[in-house]
Amino acid sequence: MHAPPLRRLRPEDPPEAFPDPATALREPDGLLAVGGDLSPARLLYAYRHGIFPWYDAELPILWWSPDPRAVILPGTEHVSRSLRRRMRQDDYTIRFDTAFATVMHECAGPRAKQPGGGTWINAEMLAAYQELHRLGHAHSVEVWKGDVLVGGLYGVSVGRVFFGESMFSRVTDASKVALVSLARRLWDWGYALLDCQVHSEHLETLGCTRMPRREFLGFLAGYCAGAVSTSAWKDGERA
Repeated sequence: MHAPPLRRLRPEDPPEAFPDPATALREPDGLLAVGGDLSPARLLYAYRHGIFPWYDAELPILWWSPDPRAVILPGTEHVSRSLRRRMRQDDYTIRFDTAFATVMHECAGPRAKQPGGGTWINAEMLAAYQELHRLGHAHSVEVWKGDVLVGGLYGVSVGRVFFGESMFSRVTDASKVALVSLARRLWDWGYALLDCQVHSEHLETLGCTRMPRREFLGFLAGYCAGAVSTSAWKDGERA
C-alpha cells in the first residue's frame, strides 16, 4: 500500500493548512508536509500542533511530527553523579536570553555527524527564530565560564510547553548542563513539558522518555494555552 503524497504548502497558504499529524509518514518517521514559509504565525501554529521544521539548505522546508515524541516530564530529568560533580565544581554561570543570536550561530556550526560537516540551521532558520525571539516566543539558555560562552541551547515557548530545538558544547558536558539547568528552571516557572523532538541515547541519559504522538498532541491541546510564571525568562542570570 503506497503512502499518500505529502501535502505541499505555499507561502500564501494560511498557517492552519497543515495536514493532520496522524497522516505523517512512517519512513522517514514523521515527515508531514513540504514547503510554505517560516513566518511566526506558521511556526507557532506548527508547534502548538506537534509539528516542527527540519531540512537541509538544498531542500525545501520540510515539516515533521515524529511518533513517538522525545520528552522530559516535570521532575524526571536525570543528573548523573559525574555531571552533578561537574556542575558543582566548574565555575559556570547559567543565563537566559542574553545571547540568543550567538547561541543560534553556535548551534549552526559544523557538526561532525552531519554529511560534509554541515548543519540544518541555515540563514532562513536563523532569521525566522531570531524574529520569534524578538516577539518573545523563542529563548536561549547559555552556559558561561567567566565571559566565555561554552554551551547552550535554544527553543520555542508556547503556553506551558517548551520545545527544544538545538544545543551545542564547547567544553565537555556544557550542553547537558544547559538542558538540566533549563529543565529545573522550567518546573520552577510552571511549565508542564520539555519537548526534545527525537529520541537519542544522549537525551535518554538526561531523563528523556518516549511519548506516543497521540498522547503528546493531547498534552499540547491542554497545556499550550496555559500560563506560566510572570518571572519566566525575565531574571536573565543565575549563578
